[in-house]
Amino acid sequence: MSSVMPQPETTPIVACTVSRDVQNFDLLIEDMESALGESWGDLGFAEALAFFGQPEAEAMEFIALAMDDTDEDNLVLMGEIIAQAKKRNIKVILIAEDVTPASLHSLLRKGADEFVPYPLPEGELQQAIDHVRAANAPAVVAAPTTQLKPGASKDGAVIVSHGLAGGTGATTLAVNLAWELANIDGDASPSVCLIDLDLQFGAVSTFLDLVRREVVYDMLSDTENLDAEIFAQSLLTFDDKLQVLTAPADMLPLDLLGPDDISRVIEMARSHFDYVVIDMPSTLVQWSETVLQAAHVYFATIELDMRSAQNTLRFKRALQSEELPVEKLRYVMNRAPKFTDLSGKSRIKRMAESLDIAIELQLPDGGKPITQGSDHGLPLATSAPKNPLRREIAKLAASIHELKEEQAKAA
Repeated sequence: MSSVMPQPETTPIVACTVSRDVQNFDLLIEDMESALGESWGDLGFAEALAFFGQPEAEAMEFIALAMDDTDEDNLVLMGEIIAQAKKRNIKVILIAEDVTPASLHSLLRKGADEFVPYPLPEGELQQAIDHVRAANAPAVVAAPTTQLKPGASKDGAVIVSHGLAGGTGATTLAVNLAWELANIDGDASPSVCLIDLDLQFGAVSTFLDLVRREVVYDMLSDTENLDAEIFAQSLLTFDDKLQVLTAPADMLPLDLLGPDDISRVIEMARSHFDYVVIDMPSTLVQWSETVLQAAHVYFATIELDMRSAQNTLRFKRALQSEELPVEKLRYVMNRAPKFTDLSGKSRIKRMAESLDIAIELQLPDGGKPITQGSDHGLPLATSAPKNPLRREIAKLAASIHELKEEQAKAA
């Protein structure tokens, strides 16, 4: 009786790195081995296109496309690699080192599923692999949280909050102003959309205890195809009153988006909502002008300190040098001194005179309840309704809404 020798089992290849030379990405090799053991391979750019046509490619889950600034001359080839991978339902993780935002944006638009900077941060590749594998799992299709009517043309008012220094209350103002506007007239209240454009450190989702979803990044990375349905799927509803576009789940370069992308998002929001409240990053980027031009009111929050004074001066000079509408700015003094603090009032006056600005709005220091409310994901109207800061923001919302109503009647 003859016996059959057992054959050694070959490990199926479920992923490949694709690069000019994988030895240039030694950390990627280590992380791939850590995540996949021996079930991965390595391909050059041209080899990858040929491999996709082989039967072995059917078992592939994803490729890790690694590039640096030297490879930017081959963007067309890498775009074709991404396109062919997507055609075969193979996910693409883009690993990039010293690549310009324009090139990165181009490849993400081609369909790359995940982006990880190189050198690889600890655990980031594993997290990206988990994401693409989760995306391959059967998904439960949920109805969008918001229903928007195609072809709507509301021409909503754009209100912007921009902190000229960290901790000056810009996000607190944006979140609570949006909430007050959304509740200003009971069931007849206007529709409000709150947009967090701080793509890196945006905290609107934290202030309202909302999850950050991957769909936000998907929408922002392909605004050319933005329509009412896609925009609605990107929004979350807070307490059945306020529609919120949170910052993306991952930290993204601020210049990943261009002025046209931001303009499309703002116009889409304006066409469906009475008010569009935008929380800006403190950093000036190429699309800051787009938001300033679109704004009906642009609140710049500051405090009574030297850093705010210096930043305000720089901000004004930057806008004036580009001949941008500085007159749209409405300076907001956060943690303003109390009415009885004559010394503090005098300091505000001197600061305004030295900077040649008008500080039109002074918000009182609400104390610990402000931070506590934000940490619990609640607007001040719920967490601290009698707080003096909440009262001032409510007055501001009322005056904005009254002015809009008067303009509507006049029109």
